[in-house]
Amino acid sequence: INDIDGVKIDFADKWVHLRKSNTEPIIRVYSEASTMEAAEEIGQKIMDVINELAKK
Repeated sequence: INDIDGVKIDFADKWVHLRKSNTEPIIRVYSEASTMEAAEEIGQKIMDVINELAKK
């Protein structure tokens, strides 16, 4: 986990980077993996966790 300019979480074959927008009241989620489907899946999982935490 790297927390420079947001939070980047590295996995064995993919990563996801979260950072707050400086221009909008949102959290930006970037992800990369070997396939588009894998990148979208890890990005969605992280967004689901964020949404659950926001409800508390």
